[in-house]
Amino acid sequence: MPSPDTDRAIRSIVIVGGGSAGWMTAAALCRTLQRDCTITLVESEEIGTVGVGEATIPPIRLFNEMLGIAEADFVKATHGSFKLGIQFVGWQQPGQTYFHPFGTYGKPFDTVGVHQFWLAQHRAGAIDPLDNYCMAWVLAQAGKFAPPSRDPRNVLSTYDYAYHFDAVRYAAFLRSYAEARGVIRIEGKAVSVALKGETGFVESVTLADGRVIAGELFIDCSGFRGLLIEGALHTGYEDWSHWLPCDRALAVPCAPTADFIPYTRSTAQSAGWQWRIPIQGRTGNGYVYSSGFIDDDRAASDLLGRLDGTPLADPRPLRFVTGRRRKSWNRNVVAVGLSSGFMEPLESTSLHLIQANISKLLAFFPDRDFDPLVIDEFNRVASGETERIRDFLILHYHLNRRDEPLWQYCANMAIPDTVQARIDHFRRFGRLIVRDMDLFGAPSWTAVHIGQGNLPERLDPVAHYREADGAAWLAKFKAAMAAEAQRLPSHRDYVAQHCRGDV
Repeated sequence: MPSPDTDRAIRSIVIVGGGSAGWMTAAALCRTLQRDCTITLVESEEIGTVGVGEATIPPIRLFNEMLGIAEADFVKATHGSFKLGIQFVGWQQPGQTYFHPFGTYGKPFDTVGVHQFWLAQHRAGAIDPLDNYCMAWVLAQAGKFAPPSRDPRNVLSTYDYAYHFDAVRYAAFLRSYAEARGVIRIEGKAVSVALKGETGFVESVTLADGRVIAGELFIDCSGFRGLLIEGALHTGYEDWSHWLPCDRALAVPCAPTADFIPYTRSTAQSAGWQWRIPIQGRTGNGYVYSSGFIDDDRAASDLLGRLDGTPLADPRPLRFVTGRRRKSWNRNVVAVGLSSGFMEPLESTSLHLIQANISKLLAFFPDRDFDPLVIDEFNRVASGETERIRDFLILHYHLNRRDEPLWQYCANMAIPDTVQARIDHFRRFGRLIVRDMDLFGAPSWTAVHIGQGNLPERLDPVAHYREADGAAWLAKFKAAMAAEAQRLPSHRDYVAQHCRGDV
């Protein structure tokens, strides 16, 4: 055992705030730190959780697996469903659709991307959309779902999946998980923060009833207000709303409809976009919009008028500024969730960014010295991750041909050089530029480039030298996907058989 003089291990962690961010953090910490550390979570039932989105991306599966949570148990508890990707309706122009898949286009059969062979056929007059060469979309449009095959020779191995679920139920599920493993929950509203005079580190938080909760490492999950990271430490915020101008959202559930689709639908509207997310027992809907181009009452009226089921509640409003804290880790405070910044839910990254900061915290877990080398590297990685996501979201808005004022602004706005370079490379030769810490890979960028009309002027020169018959291969692959899709159960039947919740 180390001596008291050399033992620098952290013995007490305080998480300020609950919801998905707080309880995901608590669950991961208690799973990893299995002894000699007290983990306390402070939350108030008076403070509601945001829970705007109920959609995720595939890495959430890794998080649940790390916790040892069985998929069926999780989906049942959260009234979940499965997600093969996102359908974008009207984003290039009204009436036009495309699919952002979880998975690949075709199976790589050469050193040239499959989309290059599709582009060659498209230039020759073929009208088949690129979506038709993606297993995720073949299943999604047919309303089918089953986990991917583990056999890399099977076309059913070429897609991935994530979930739709009730985020409030997910937080409750993880609360039970964490409390069963020793996490201490304290009911109360944190109202002030005490700093150590000599270091400026957070020493304790004080609750509304006067109780003082001290700790060594603090995790700020207090939402937009950032009680510790901003209120106490004045970290600063980087505003990205000039690139991503939507600043408000309305969320409302409605009664479920007959089509239990295994994908999210994002439909462009005059002043933003509307989401549709089916889970067991209801459909989640929302309107993400810019207050500079529509007022709140009109936005609520438009949202309610476009529901395809009876509303189950009044629309719940949310205001935000897309951007990030200048540091996610400052002194002895790590911001997780909305306290670290906000990415609008266009690509379902909210829960992923929670997961990402938790993963980085575990990878760079400190001792009581809080070495600046460790903190700086955490912040460098966090900055890179959020900037790459930001760039991907900007791509959606910038590549549009709609005529409403919001969309005209987005089409003509100056964009970061990192986004422009990707647009230029794809427009020139259909090439995909890989950046450090990209969350979204080549198929994702391909989907948006082609789906929103950024078609290459020329094919990749290497494609000229290949002997493969692209047309024949594409036809063969398309037939194989259709045959395999017929064998799979419907999304509704799969959920009913394996993970139906008590709804």
